[in-house]
Amino acid sequence: MTKPTLSAAVQELIQKARIVSFATWQSTHSLAIIQRFQAADDEGRYLTDEDLQQIQQLVPSTTAVIAVTRELRDRVNEIVDEARTQVLATFPNITQPGGGLYPAARADACWRDFWHFLRCITYGIAGQHTDYTSTEGLHYMQLLYQELQVPLDAMVVGLEGIKTASLKRVEPDQQAQIAPYFDHLIEQLKRF
Repeated sequence: MTKPTLSAAVQELIQKARIVSFATWQSTHSLAIIQRFQAADDEGRYLTDEDLQQIQQLVPSTTAVIAVTRELRDRVNEIVDEARTQVLATFPNITQPGGGLYPAARADACWRDFWHFLRCITYGIAGQHTDYTSTEGLHYMQLLYQELQVPLDAMVVGLEGIKTASLKRVEPDQQAQIAPYFDHLIEQLKRF
């Protein structure tokens, strides 16, 4: 089966829908640290152990959140699986013909977005900035989701599932500190 071809307009929106921004971080982070975050985002990847060690060395106050960031990164597949299970339980027909995540390629794109949402959230956690999103990037993501008719209610449930699954993997005394990073992105998506 061949993958559907995306229109030029959709491909352009995908390029512009970069939801992370480090623009407000200059007052709290050195250029070297911001460049590490930016390189990871440019490559669409989680922060590596080397990135995390460098951040921790240059910003010693991040020690506790670096451990959380590493744990979430290392357990991303489990977390996304739990979020997917939550979406499928809430919307049992969503992957069936006529459902918002049908055919399978649409569902796969949704689960991939969950992986990227957690990636973006971990940048905020490691950088200790709940304001890790780009207004412009979110605008383009909203346009992209509208163009592709992405079921926003399911995406919000999925993001809430990511939060729940992630917080289960965080020490109880850290959950209140980490929750706002998830809440920030959930609130942004609810505005779509």
